[in-house]
Amino acid sequence: MKLDQILNAFDRCATVRALAERIPARGTTVRLGGVPGSSGAVLATWLASHVGAGRLVAIITATPGDAERWLTDLQHLTAAGTALYPQREALGEDEPHFEIAGERVETLEALLRGELRLLVTTARASAERTGVPSALESLRLQLTTGSERPLRDVVESLERMGYTRVPTVAEVAEFSVRGGIVDVYGFGMASPGRLEWWGDSVSSIRAFDLTTQRSGAELPDVTILPIKSVAVDEALPGGGPVERRSLLELLPADTLILEERAHPDEEEVDRAWREAEHHLDIARRLGEHAPPREDLFLDPAEWRRRVATFARLLLRDEPAEIQLGFFPPERVDRDLNHLRGLLGH
Repeated sequence: MKLDQILNAFDRCATVRALAERIPARGTTVRLGGVPGSSGAVLATWLASHVGAGRLVAIITATPGDAERWLTDLQHLTAAGTALYPQREALGEDEPHFEIAGERVETLEALLRGELRLLVTTARASAERTGVPSALESLRLQLTTGSERPLRDVVESLERMGYTRVPTVAEVAEFSVRGGIVDVYGFGMASPGRLEWWGDSVSSIRAFDLTTQRSGAELPDVTILPIKSVAVDEALPGGGPVERRSLLELLPADTLILEERAHPDEEEVDRAWREAEHHLDIARRLGEHAPPREDLFLDPAEWRRRVATFARLLLRDEPAEIQLGFFPPERVDRDLNHLRGLLGH
C-alpha cells in the first residue's frame, strides 16, 4: 500500500506549496533546509508530480548504499516510473555482474523511452561513459508472432548480446535451444519467453514457468535487451567504434537534479577518476589492453560543468535558502551522570 496520507499531508504544508514557486531554473541551484531522513524521498515524489508533466527528477547520491536507501523509500511512496541506475563494479566497459549490467540497460531503456519520473543514481555512475544507447539500437531484439527472423540469427544475436546458452533456462541472462524452440529470460521481460519457429517465421510466443518449465499464457511480443554494455563493432551500422556517453548527456535538459550535498558527490567523481588511472596503469604493465580513462569517465571538470547546467536542489547543504521546517526530533540525553549533575544530585 502506498503512503498517500504522507504525500497529502506534505502537500498541505505551506512552505512546501511555496517551494513550487521557487523551483530553480536550468543552470541554477537552490539549497533547502529542514529535510531530514526519509523526508527527502517524500519531497522527490511530490516534486515528480508538481514540477511539470513528464519532467524527470534525478537523485544523485554519493554512494551505492545511499542510492539503495533512496530507492527503497521512493518505492514505498510510488512504484510507477521509478528506477535505479547503478554504478559499474568493474572498471571496464563490460560489467561482469549480470544483474548490475541488466539493471543499467533496463533503466536506460526506460529513460530513452521517456517512461521515468524518478531516477536514482550515484555521482560515479553519472560520470561513467557507456555504449549502451548505441547497443540498444543495434542489438536489442523485438520479436512478434509472425516475425520473419531465422532461428539461427536470433541465437547468434543472443550470444552477441551477452546471454549464456544453457540446457535449461533457470535465471535471467540465459537462453536454451531445443529443436525449433528458444527459451530466453532477459532483462526488460516480465517473464521468461518461449519462442517457437515454423521455418524462418516465429509461430508462437508464450510465457513459461522457471520451476515447472511448462508453457503459460500467450505473449503478443518480446523485447530482449543486451546484457553486454557495448555492441561489437560489426553489429553497429557502418561498423566502427561505439559512441560512449555519460548519463548526464542522456538526461533531458529540463531534468531537476536532487543531491543531499554537492561536495561528497564531487569527491566521489574525483576518486573514480584517480582510481581509473591507477588501475589502467596496472593493466598496461601486465600487457592487457586498457582504454584511456576518458573513454570510461567524464573528467571531473567536465562532470561539474554538465551537472551545473541542470536545475538543482541541494537538500542538506548550508546555508539553506529555503527552510521547509521538517526538523529531526530533539536529541534525548541518556547520560545519567550528566542528568544527576543538572538536577544537583
